[in-house]
Amino acid sequence: MLSVLISHSNNYKSENYENEHEQLFNKAYHNFVMQVSIQPLKKDYRMKYLKYILICIAAMILASCSDFLDVTPKDELSPPTTWKTEDDAQKFAVGCYDGWEEAGPMLYMDCGSDFGYNNFEWEEYKNIANGTITPSSTIHNFYNFTNIRRCNTFMENIENITFSDEKTKNDLIGQVRTIRAYRYFIMNWVYGGVPIIENYSSAEEARVPRNSEAEVKTFIETELDKAIGELNDAPAARGRIAKGAALAIKMRMALYYDEHQRAKDAAQAIIDLGQYDLESDYSELFKVSGQNSKEIILAVQYIDVTKATGVVGQMYNNGDGGWSSIVPTQKLVDIYEMKDGLTKEESVAKGGADAYNPVHPFANRDPRMEMTVMYPGMDWNGGVINTLDKVVDGSNNPNYPTAANNSSKSALTWRKYLDPMDQYTGGIWETNCSPIVCRYAEVLLTWAEAENELNGPSAEVYNKLDRIRTRAGMPVVNRTKYGSKETLRELIRRERGVELAGEGVRRADILRWKDNSGKMVAETALNGTLTRVTGTINYSETDPAKRAVIDLNPSAADTKIEDRVFKTHFRYLPIPQSARDKNPKLTQNPGYTE
Repeated sequence: MLSVLISHSNNYKSENYENEHEQLFNKAYHNFVMQVSIQPLKKDYRMKYLKYILICIAAMILASCSDFLDVTPKDELSPPTTWKTEDDAQKFAVGCYDGWEEAGPMLYMDCGSDFGYNNFEWEEYKNIANGTITPSSTIHNFYNFTNIRRCNTFMENIENITFSDEKTKNDLIGQVRTIRAYRYFIMNWVYGGVPIIENYSSAEEARVPRNSEAEVKTFIETELDKAIGELNDAPAARGRIAKGAALAIKMRMALYYDEHQRAKDAAQAIIDLGQYDLESDYSELFKVSGQNSKEIILAVQYIDVTKATGVVGQMYNNGDGGWSSIVPTQKLVDIYEMKDGLTKEESVAKGGADAYNPVHPFANRDPRMEMTVMYPGMDWNGGVINTLDKVVDGSNNPNYPTAANNSSKSALTWRKYLDPMDQYTGGIWETNCSPIVCRYAEVLLTWAEAENELNGPSAEVYNKLDRIRTRAGMPVVNRTKYGSKETLRELIRRERGVELAGEGVRRADILRWKDNSGKMVAETALNGTLTRVTGTINYSETDPAKRAVIDLNPSAADTKIEDRVFKTHFRYLPIPQSARDKNPKLTQNPGYTE
């Protein structure tokens, strides 16, 4: 990332900047090349390219950890020093991309929902799910204006630059404008109103109050609409923002705020671009080999050695050398339909040879289950996954849930992004895993949800859902069974849950959705005891989905993972106490006291 530059550049003024950073060439070059899939330049041009990057990015990030809103000291490199050419603007835009989104928050976020579990409080998501939330508790700090400040600096200076092609200039402005809007969207959804900031000249000036959630939302909408008019239809490179990405953010925000017509219109605009389509193989989306898929609208970019991420290592189970920090839950498994389209409850009532059997809960399920979750009994890396038996072949089982802190406490492991292990040539702790921010399946699901809420079932709603289901090997929607707005709503919610499981949107969904009584779905989904299955593995069984033999009368102590509590004020996370200590004008969200 930018740590090498930051740690050294804070000590130097502009007059000795270049000489000092000549010595840091090798590390700094690797750190900068990659948020947006820029291909490494030929060796002869690398030094010139690096100088431009270092000068431009340093103008934004020197002293980026200063108080309040990351105010840049006036005695460091000033914009007039660096904003001279089109190349300067391009390099500043690269700096705006760095950290605009990251693998950690995206892959951890489902741990704040009923679909995921985080075992370590210090990793900042455990408390979000179990309800031990306070302004000073260890929860991920989304309250961060670093990228917004960089984008502000870009927007303040870009008009001073002459471009050879005005369309290129507008596209670059649109990219940066979208990044800024996205960061505001994340904070506004999480906290419910944050300051809309400028680039302030002092810490005192930066002590500003929160804007209302409605004000921030209006600002984001305005910015995205401007960006959509500025952006090119196709991205300049993989990982760059284009029109479809800005529309996807607009679409998601509209859906989150129940603005169904706006959400549907944005989804339709993405469809009309004609650039995206469903990948034929669902599992391919989450592999290195699928990173250029036509389904991916926007993804965070990581590259081996140059800019790698170790978050994937935190997802593997103990026996594979991982930490089991991010694991799926049995609640997710229970939501998948059977392969014939019945829920497990409906399947039990119907009966038959392929009916749901709680002794073999992984058998005969929606194929997306085994493409999403690694379950006990599954074939894996030349062996069989066993998270049920404490002892295997006379030796302690490292994957038994209580064998070690880094054994999966749910007895399950995510398969998305983890399979196959050998796709990561640098090992599981130095990967080029590039988590997807938005993909075309979400567009179809959003269109279907919005249209159903507006007008109820229609042939087009069913058709869009069918495309997603049949791609995965599931039957088309039963038009009779799901013939009303209410019954189809139930299906759409389930379909969205299983299609996008592990991709970071589940918590927002259960916060925005209401049940028949008007309560947030989270009030049911996140209250109660989170449990795992127990039992044994039958190695003589040839069907991997039936190797797990589940104990139907386990002790509560053996199945309990943790107690979870959700209170209505948990809709918003608390403003971090550290931020309020620095800026007394920040009011706290209702319901939170120390």
